[in-house]
Amino acid sequence: MKDGLYSAPQKDIKFVLNEVLEVERTLARHAPAVAIDNETLDQIIEGADRFCHGELAPLNARGDQQGCALEQGRVRTPDGFRNAYETYTESGWPGLCAKEEDGGQALPMMTSAILGEMLAGSNISWALYPRLSEGAYRCIVANAPPDLRKLYAPKLATGAWTGTMCLTEPGAGTDLGLLRTQASPQSDGGYVLNGTKIFISSGEHDLTENIVHLVLARLPGAPAGTKGVSLFLVPKLLPDAEGRPDQFNNVFCDAIEDKLGLHGNATCVLRFEGARGYLLGEANKGLAAMFVMMNSARLGTGAQALGLNEWGYQKSLAYAQERLQSRSPVKPRSAGFGPDPILCQPDVRRMLLTQKVWAESARMFLYWIALQIDLDQHGADPGVRKQAQDLLALLTPVAKAFVSDNSVESVSLAMQVHGGSGYVTDTGIEQTFRDVRILPIYEGTNGVQAHDLLARKVLPDAGARLQLLLALIRQQAAAGTDIPGMSAFLTPLSSLANRTEEFLPGLLDSASHDPLQFSSSATDFLRIVGHLVYGYFWCRAAHAALTKLPEHDALRTEKLAAARFYFEHLFVEVEMRIARLSAPADSIMEPTALECR
Repeated sequence: MKDGLYSAPQKDIKFVLNEVLEVERTLARHAPAVAIDNETLDQIIEGADRFCHGELAPLNARGDQQGCALEQGRVRTPDGFRNAYETYTESGWPGLCAKEEDGGQALPMMTSAILGEMLAGSNISWALYPRLSEGAYRCIVANAPPDLRKLYAPKLATGAWTGTMCLTEPGAGTDLGLLRTQASPQSDGGYVLNGTKIFISSGEHDLTENIVHLVLARLPGAPAGTKGVSLFLVPKLLPDAEGRPDQFNNVFCDAIEDKLGLHGNATCVLRFEGARGYLLGEANKGLAAMFVMMNSARLGTGAQALGLNEWGYQKSLAYAQERLQSRSPVKPRSAGFGPDPILCQPDVRRMLLTQKVWAESARMFLYWIALQIDLDQHGADPGVRKQAQDLLALLTPVAKAFVSDNSVESVSLAMQVHGGSGYVTDTGIEQTFRDVRILPIYEGTNGVQAHDLLARKVLPDAGARLQLLLALIRQQAAAGTDIPGMSAFLTPLSSLANRTEEFLPGLLDSASHDPLQFSSSATDFLRIVGHLVYGYFWCRAAHAALTKLPEHDALRTEKLAAARFYFEHLFVEVEMRIARLSAPADSIMEPTALECR
C-alpha cells in the first residue's frame, strides 16, 4: 500500500497468471485467436495500477463524502470523476475486450478481470459507471439487429456512451415475472415504453453525452410471468441521422437513492414516459437475451468483491504492523513490558490471514473464470469450448455468491483489526464496509444464486456438470501425488470430492419427494461447491509453488503457508455444511418459530 492508497498486488496477480493458470501457454494452445504473452499482460497490469492508484484511489474517500447530486433531473457526479473518466477512455481501457471493428482491442477476457479487480479496489463507486457498459456492449452484440449494433456497439466499446440494465421495479425485484413496464409497438417498427425502474446503477450522470438503457418490459398481450418479458434498447438521447445525441427521449431521473454505501455512484429511479425503444432479440424472450448482461454483471460482482477484499486487507495489514498494543505472547518476559505491534497477536494474525486467503482464492477462481470465457468463445476445439461453457454455467452463481459473502466477512474482519479506529470515518475502512455490503444483494441475492446452482445447474443434468469439476480435482490430485508436501492439501480435497459424490444423489432425489429439504439445502450446497473450487485452486497454487519456484524463494514460502492456513482453518467449514444438508428442514418452516410474539 503506497501513500495510504490502494495499490494493485502485482506480485500476487502475476503469480496467478504465470504460475498457476499459465495463461500465455493455455491461450496459445487452446484459443490462439486471443493469445497474449506475459510481457503484454505485465504492461496491462502495470498500466492499470498506475491509473487506479494515481487517478481513482485519491477520489475514493472524496466521492463517498461528496456523493452525487440531482439537479433538475440531471446527476452531478463527485468532483474529479469526470476528468478520471476522460483519462480512462483516452487511454483505451473501455475497449480492452471489445471487437476491433467496434474500436476495441480484442484482448482476452483475462485482461478485463485484472482491470475489474483494480478498478473496484481503488474506487468501486466510480468503477460502476464504465464497467456496466461492458455487459451492455456484449448484450447488444449478441442480440441487436445490424443497424442498432452498428450505431450503439462502437459507442459503448470506446466509452463514448455508457450503458445500464433496467430490471427492477417497485413491485418486481427477484421475481421479474411481476414487472409492469409496458412497450407499445409503433407503425415504424419501434416501440414506446412506459414504466418505472428502481435501483438503476449509473442510471443518470454527467460523464458521457448519452446513456444506453437496456430495459425489460411487456408487449401487449404478452404471456404472464417471465415468458412474457421482452428486452428493449432505450437511449437517454435519440441520435440524429449522423449518430449524434440529439433529442431527449423522455427518460426521467426522478430520484437518486439515499443509501448505505457507494455514495459516488448514482443509483437512480428512472421513469420511462413515452420513451422510444428498440427490440433486442425476440419478442417475449427478453430474459434470455438479458442474461448475457446479467451473467456479466454477476461475474463483475465477484471482481468488485475481490477488489474490496484486497483493499480492506491492505489497510488492516498496514494498521496491524504499525499499531503498538499489548505484548506478543511469545515474547520472553525478560524482554520488558514495551508494547508490540498487534500483528504479533494470534487472533489478529488469524483475521489477517483469513482476509489474505479469501482474496487470493477469489483471484485464482475469477481469473480462471475469465479464462473459461475465452475458451468458450474462441476455443479451437469443440470439446474445449463445451467444457468451458458447462463450467461457466455451473460456477457463475458461485463466483457471485461465494466470493461476495467471503468479501463481506473479510472487510468486517478488516474493521475488527482496526478496533475502534475502524468504526470512525478517518481510517476509511468503514466506507469499505458500507460499500461491500451491497454485493451479496444485487445482481440476484446470494440465496437466489444458491437456488440457481442447485435447482437449475445441478438438478437438471443430475450433476453431470458438477462431475466436470470433480474430474478436474482428481486430475490435479493425480498430478501431485508424487510431489513431497502435496498430500496435506490433496487429501482433504479428494475426500470432499468423494463425499460430494456420495451425498449428491440423495440431495437431488429430495427435489421430488421433499422439496422443502431440497430448497433449504441450497445455501449450504453452494458453500460446499465453493470450497471444492477454492481447494482445487490452492492445490494448484501449492503445486506451482513447489515445482516452479526456488526452494528458498519468499513467494514459495508465502503461498505454501497460505495454502496450509486455508485447509486447516477455512476449508473445515465444509464439515458443518455437510452436516446441515441432512438436518431436518421442518424447524425452518415451523410457524411458531417466527409468527408468535
